[in-house]
Amino acid sequence: MTQSLTPADVDRVLQRFYGDVRADPLLGPVFASHVTDWDTHIAKIAAFWRNAIFKERGYSGNPMQVHMAAGNIEPHHFDRWLELFDATLVATLPADMAAAWSRLAHRIGRGLRSGILLQRNQNGPPILTD
Repeated sequence: MTQSLTPADVDRVLQRFYGDVRADPLLGPVFASHVTDWDTHIAKIAAFWRNAIFKERGYSGNPMQVHMAAGNIEPHHFDRWLELFDATLVATLPADMAAAWSRLAHRIGRGLRSGILLQRNQNGPPILTD
């Protein structure tokens, strides 16, 4: 990740992003069914990203388990999440920092999306498309 990215940049991106998420017709209701304290949620997600980007050890949790247990998260939600996140990155950060963080977000998103697909298809043949 670009060395000039700072923890303050992470906070700025997440504040803007989750404002957009709350207003989004697809993602807003999904998040609203799980998040009641946005400040706490954003702080936890900021700790996640600080761990992923800066190797800070302030995050404890299992994103895969949380997303799988939610029950109302569908694979296509990750596509919209990434679309909004990319737009926030581009609008908030210099291009090189936005691109680097976007690549990381897409890798993580692919993993979470795959986990949801696998969970939904545990008893059937593997899903080869989607």
